[in-house]
Amino acid sequence: MKKLGKCLISAGPTREWIDSVRYLSNPSSGKMGFELARSAVEKGLDVTLVSGPVSLSCPEGVNFVSVETALEMREALINFFAEADLTIMSAAVSDHRPENLGNFKIKKDHLPDQLKLIPNPDILLELGKLKSSHQKLVGFAAESDDHLDNARKKLEGKNLDWIVVNDISNRTIGFESEKNEVTLLSRKNETFTLPLSTKREIASGILQRIWK
Repeated sequence: MKKLGKCLISAGPTREWIDSVRYLSNPSSGKMGFELARSAVEKGLDVTLVSGPVSLSCPEGVNFVSVETALEMREALINFFAEADLTIMSAAVSDHRPENLGNFKIKKDHLPDQLKLIPNPDILLELGKLKSSHQKLVGFAAESDDHLDNARKKLEGKNLDWIVVNDISNRTIGFESEKNEVTLLSRKNETFTLPLSTKREIASGILQRIWK
């Protein structure tokens, strides 16, 4: 199949290490990003998938890049971004990381009473600033309230073409679930709702809307 363009996708969580055995993370399974990668290949795109730690097999035909921390994910995405026609940021990147406490296990009676956190780079914001006119950039918004208003602010503030809105207050969809239900917003004020379905079907629906 002739490749129709290059697609860059991020998926999964990041791990932000406290010491050599403890880390901060989130419950993202990576399933949505992996299904997006599968759908993008089916549409004829040349796909690179940058993923944090997950227990999933890479879809056939995908260039897979494994990372762990937010800083590692940022480096990989920046390296591939300039050549991407379509970038979909579905990863759940940690907003903060612990201040470095060393590369050894801290004994439990020596753990600090308060853990100092420092901000991670806002990768999506950086990519929005780097984006050229021919590139499409898609973000995800995991919201528990004021879903559409918060997502529109993110869409505009980070120079996105599309944003996919997840309702994380509903525990039956999204993180770790096999199903999802999302709303797509575009910078052209388009709104599309994809009703409850498998993540594979949701991924296919997203690609149909954002890559025509």
